[in-house]
Amino acid sequence: MYKVRVILDTKKDVIRTLVVNEAKNLEDLHSDIAKSFGFNGQEMASFYRTDEDWNQGEEIPLFDMSEDGSEPSMSTCVIKETLPSINDKLIYVYDFLQMWTFYVEVVEQSDEVVKDTKIILTVGEIPDEAPQKEFIATEEEGDLDDEFDAEFNDQFTSFENIDDFDFDNF
Repeated sequence: MYKVRVILDTKKDVIRTLVVNEAKNLEDLHSDIAKSFGFNGQEMASFYRTDEDWNQGEEIPLFDMSEDGSEPSMSTCVIKETLPSINDKLIYVYDFLQMWTFYVEVVEQSDEVVKDTKIILTVGEIPDEAPQKEFIATEEEGDLDDEFDAEFNDQFTSFENIDDFDFDNF
C-alpha cells in the first residue's frame, strides 16, 4: 500500500491524499488523481519524473507515441517501480489546454494490501479555472534570436520585391 499526497499547484491549498495499490500502473493513478479532484479523466495527461527539488525530468505520457512502441507510457509504468521509495516525486499535468499541474509524492508505504484506491484526506476546493502558468526561459549568454535576425536582415536588406528574389540559389 502506498499513501500518495497530491497537491494542486495553486496559491490556495488544494490537497488530496490517496491510498493506492502499488502494483497498479500510472494510468490507474492518473485516473484516481483526476477523479479525486473532480475531473472525468478523459483529457490528455502526463507524469514527469522529478528530483527532490521538483525539477521536471523525463515525461511519462498517457500513450506511447513512438512508432515501435518502445517508449514508456502510463500503462507500462508500475507505481512501485516508478516510485520505489518514500518521498519519491512526480509532476502530473492534466489537460494540456488548461495545464492543471499537480505535485505527487509518496508519503508512506506499508505491507497492507489495498484493492481499490481510497481518498483519505481532502483539503480545499479546486478553482473554477486552472492557475495561469508563467513560463520563463533561462537567459543564455548572447541571444540567438538577435543573432539570427541580424544575419537574416543583412542577407536580405536589398530584398524589396518578390520578383527580385533568386529562389534557385537560396
